[in-house]
Amino acid sequence: MSTYELYARDPGDPQWQVPASGAARFGWEYDDGRERLLALYQKGKDKQWDGQLRIDWDLEVDPYDPLGTPDQAMSLYGTKHWAKLTDKDKAELRRHTASWQFSQFLHGEQGAMICAARIVESVPDMDAKFYSATQTMDEARHAEIYGRFLHEKIGMLYPINDNLQSLLGDTLRDSRWDMPYLGMQVLIEGLALAAFGMIRDTTDKPLPKQILAYVMQDEARHVAFGRMALRDYYKQLTDAELREREEFVIEGCYLMRDRLRGVEVLENFGIPKAEAEALSEQSEFLALFRKLLFSRIVPCVKDIGLWGKRLQQAYVDMGVLELGDSDLDLLMSQDEEIAERLDAERFVVEERERVAEVEQAIEEGAQS
Repeated sequence: MSTYELYARDPGDPQWQVPASGAARFGWEYDDGRERLLALYQKGKDKQWDGQLRIDWDLEVDPYDPLGTPDQAMSLYGTKHWAKLTDKDKAELRRHTASWQFSQFLHGEQGAMICAARIVESVPDMDAKFYSATQTMDEARHAEIYGRFLHEKIGMLYPINDNLQSLLGDTLRDSRWDMPYLGMQVLIEGLALAAFGMIRDTTDKPLPKQILAYVMQDEARHVAFGRMALRDYYKQLTDAELREREEFVIEGCYLMRDRLRGVEVLENFGIPKAEAEALSEQSEFLALFRKLLFSRIVPCVKDIGLWGKRLQQAYVDMGVLELGDSDLDLLMSQDEEIAERLDAERFVVEERERVAEVEQAIEEGAQS
């Protein structure tokens, strides 16, 4: 079935064209690279995996409760609208909400794939080109997986959110080679990691848990790459150049904070846009969710050297400044461990099933 037949809202033009700017840079030094970055490149090669095989697509998913979302997590919960919903309506709302969330993940992964390819083209250092090539493949795999989950398990998609599209456009139109790093690796991927993690750690549904855990294992490398490359580069910039990038971060963070309302879903349930925005702002759960979404971004921004007064004040206004002291390395190592533990648990179960099948075959053979 065509994706266009599954969209809950008209996505408009089938293609979005962003004019390219900036130079394609070739380098003729092939043997001189940063040891840490080349090690990350090697890890990127070693950790490639096939989404068709690693994920158990035979697991069933209830499209009307794909994530096991509790009532309290719904933005309409406790409002006059919630009281009017039938059980069927609430199930449909869960389906739309999950579809909206995973659709934004899907569109973001396509954006990450394009940004990674742009980094290969524009970054001056060969070691960074090498790593970005592995990331481009990672992002293609993620888009494939999220697309399959939406098509086969939920049966519904939402178009890209306006604010996410705006940030992607700003990132791709900028001619400076470091901006795809900053816009994608730090802001969009940092936000995505936090969103993935919150769903991974709260869902009781095995298929989305698998998908999110394995995608996050890749994303931990991507954020490490962005930190490594930008930290080195930003040490060389003037105060004026750093302020320009801080302004980009401030604008991007406000865009992403405002992106996370899911207003499109509420509009599909007949709630006017202005009221839907107000309900989303008033939701205590979504307020906590929005704050936690910056848990990966703020410490990363601080780590790469963008920590001017105006940026800090913006984070004060958003109520997330204290997240700058989070241990980003610990969070990333936990992402890796969770994926490895999930693999190990699945292997034990599969091995036990194989042993049982062999024992049954032997027993049946002895009886015949």
